[in-house]
Amino acid sequence: MLESQTEPAELAAGADVARPAVTVDVVMLTLVDGDLHILLVPRQQPPFVGQWALAGSFIRADESLETAAQRQLRQHLHEPHRIYLEQLYTFGAPERDPRTRVITVVYFALVGEASAHQATAGGRWFSVNQLPLPLAFDHEGIIHYTVARLRGKLDYTTIAFRLLPPEFSLSELQLVHEAILNRKLDKRNFRKKILTSDIFDLHETDRTKMEGPHRPARLYRMSEKFAN
Repeated sequence: MLESQTEPAELAAGADVARPAVTVDVVMLTLVDGDLHILLVPRQQPPFVGQWALAGSFIRADESLETAAQRQLRQHLHEPHRIYLEQLYTFGAPERDPRTRVITVVYFALVGEASAHQATAGGRWFSVNQLPLPLAFDHEGIIHYTVARLRGKLDYTTIAFRLLPPEFSLSELQLVHEAILNRKLDKRNFRKKILTSDIFDLHETDRTKMEGPHRPARLYRMSEKFAN
């Protein structure tokens, strides 16, 4: 209550009240050959001309934050489908943009293989472990923060399934976890954890697929409550 009463007085007194611009940046992630990759685009205008950056833009006067994020997906992936999009965090350090005070709302998107292949000519997929440094603005820190948050979600959400087709083998699911964590996992312990967890709630199908020279691997699917 006290804060709302003092705001008009501050404005009337000509206080240095920030009126920042707002942008939306989207951390687009996919798997390439078992490695977690991120889509970056080269800066065409100052500042940081020629440096790689996240896909993003200033929001338009008539669009919501999520609409702005969806616009970035359409712009850089042409016909995005089966993409998981989630608002992650807001970054607002005063010096993060040399032009003016800019606050960015960051989303992350998990992009399936089909959509990843449709990336625009200007964008390029880079391994999160081999970024083309230095990146524009504070985007390196944003990427590290996003990957850390994604890793933290593996144990209590179904986030990893968003990088898989509707039906998948346990080996494919383990590969996604290993790519996000950037380390190998014990096969037996991983399968026990996945199959006994109430969080993941997998359903075994009657279908199989060949994975190497061994017997066909059983395919699973997510519970219907997580499928959409």
